[in-house]
Amino acid sequence: MASTPAQAVQVFGKKKNATAVARVVAGKGLVRVNGTPVKLFAAEVLRAKLYEPILLLGVDKFASVDIRVRVTGGGHVSQVYAVRQAIAKGIVSQRTPELISYYAKYVDEHTKNQLKTTLINFDRSLLVADPRRCEPKKFGGKGARSRFQKSYR
Repeated sequence: MASTPAQAVQVFGKKKNATAVARVVAGKGLVRVNGTPVKLFAAEVLRAKLYEPILLLGVDKFASVDIRVRVTGGGHVSQVYAVRQAIAKGIVSQRTPELISYYAKYVDEHTKNQLKTTLINFDRSLLVADPRRCEPKKFGGKGARSRFQKSYR
């Protein structure tokens, strides 16, 4: 007998150089980041940012799923922003067929759209990544745009 495959989706969140990959699986409400519970992951000040998608959508939406997030790169703040984006996208986002969300794939489209509008009305960066990056340094100056001073006398 073949066992039924687990209901799971995998999405990512990005902020600057930090990348978070979230795997959302049917479960009992467990949220872990790099193997540790979400309440121990970041500094207490930043933890409020981590909880935003959970508090906005309601704890009941997360009660039936387990979320495991792996985050690499960047600093403390950008890792927190990448994790919160990965959690939110894992629940509601639907960009491409391979990055389909848990609610769109396993629950229903109407509920997914309601949750998506709630998140976008609060903060668009919960679902849409910020494309800004640091511009590389060029020759002739000490930075990307600044040039060394020139003297005529």
